[in-house]
Amino acid sequence: MKTKLSDRLRPLLLGAALLAATAQAQVRPLDRVVAIVDNDVVMQSQLDARLREVQQTIDKRGGALPPEHVLSQQVLERLIIENIQLQIGERSGIRITDEELNQAMGTIAQRNGMSLEQFRQALAHDGLSYADARDQVRREMIISRVRQRRVAERIQVTDQEVQNFLASDLGKMQLSEEFRLANILIPVSEGASSSEIQAADRQARELYQQLQQGADFAQLAISRSASETALEGGEMGWRKAGQLPPPFDSMISQLNPGEVTEPVRTPGGFIILKLIEKRGGDTQVRDEVHVRHILIKPSEIRSPEETRRLVERLYQRIVAGEDFAELAKSFSEDPGSALNGGDLNWIDPNALVPEFRQVMSETASGELSKPFQTQFGWHVLQVMGRRATDSSAQFREQQAANLLRNRKYDEELQAWLRQIRDEAYVETKL
Repeated sequence: MKTKLSDRLRPLLLGAALLAATAQAQVRPLDRVVAIVDNDVVMQSQLDARLREVQQTIDKRGGALPPEHVLSQQVLERLIIENIQLQIGERSGIRITDEELNQAMGTIAQRNGMSLEQFRQALAHDGLSYADARDQVRREMIISRVRQRRVAERIQVTDQEVQNFLASDLGKMQLSEEFRLANILIPVSEGASSSEIQAADRQARELYQQLQQGADFAQLAISRSASETALEGGEMGWRKAGQLPPPFDSMISQLNPGEVTEPVRTPGGFIILKLIEKRGGDTQVRDEVHVRHILIKPSEIRSPEETRRLVERLYQRIVAGEDFAELAKSFSEDPGSALNGGDLNWIDPNALVPEFRQVMSETASGELSKPFQTQFGWHVLQVMGRRATDSSAQFREQQAANLLRNRKYDEELQAWLRQIRDEAYVETKL
């Protein structure tokens, strides 16, 4: 008896159907939620992308990676904090325009000594997408503006605080040096029990002992620290000691580069600081030029060519011996200096437009420049003298105000980050 073709094909079709069903059962979702954060989520793809960036950064530093679950938890917590701030930015109506973002990307490329195209290629070489990098910069710009609104605007530094700081022994000492620091934070939550505090203290002491025995600070920061800078090896950048809360402000001055402080209890937990390097000095000498000028502007009744010819005639009259100041009072169209005979007094060259600054730098003291043009019109100038001015007192006041503001900002920022983290609804899915 002959077998029908359909009978021979049926087992094959059934097998194909079973294979298709098996293949379908083996399909896995490409992405999943790893954390719910208020009204938004953090996706596995976001976590994976940030993990790759962090791993590449650690590899470039030549460090060993911490255990994967430790690194994942650190990165996820960073993404959660970022997400909360981005949602605050969204609710506050903070937007970054394409023009602002383009300028920021161009600035980053320039800082790395590259054109924008070279920067794209460098990112691709490291396995990073330019679009992803652009999006990350946008996120960082939004977060920066959120912090400016929510944190920086709360901070006030009075003149009395500045003077008190300058008069203090600590102020006099700290304004002369700057320190590059890294930190490790062992956190202690608000309302922690005495046993929890003691456990954190023991953990910090254990890390301190490891560091004293030669352990790598950056690796311990990456694997053990709860600081916002943990994934950068604890790097905080350059700080004045006056920016640091007591007792770190006095402790850090006693360290040599490479040394670490003992653990110190702070409101946020136990902190260990490492001094990477130091620099500084408070003498600030500023070059100043005493200059006067005559400005003639084009107008509806005076063409650019007529303006140039008028300046040429004034120049010839000064060369012939006429008084510069009298001509400036009669002809100059600079309302800020004309009545003073064109005198700009002693001025910082950096406060002037590039064309004016260039001509002034090429004109010797007591000499007259030839007529030249800037965006304001046509000028002729005379350099009366040059001097180097010690602006240390003014510089120290500004520096003291910045230090006090930064100190308050660091403390306020950490408190604010803890606050928004505690207030947010967060559910992790790892």
